[in-house]
Amino acid sequence: MSQLSILFVCGAGLGSSFAAQMATEDVLKAKGIDAKLDHTDISSAASMNVDIIITAENFRSQFAKFNISDHTSIVYLKNIVSKSEIDEKLSPVLQEKGLL
Repeated sequence: MSQLSILFVCGAGLGSSFAAQMATEDVLKAKGIDAKLDHTDISSAASMNVDIIITAENFRSQFAKFNISDHTSIVYLKNIVSKSEIDEKLSPVLQEKGLL
């Protein structure tokens, strides 16, 4: 696998997606995982080819309408800046992708 790519998604692609990105950086660093991180708005996310999308739970119904690649895993968070929730929900995805 080339470098892991993670996309953080929120409504406008600025505030909460960037906050989630910063919290996830700490989780990945603790696990020794290097990844390409980026953030965007929800309407742009469907057309991007990434390994993992991390977004807020309230966007689940919108993502259900998108045609997301089968190789892309989506992680939904209730608290987008909770490092413990990010770790809890991201770790199984990282294991599935052979990174843990």
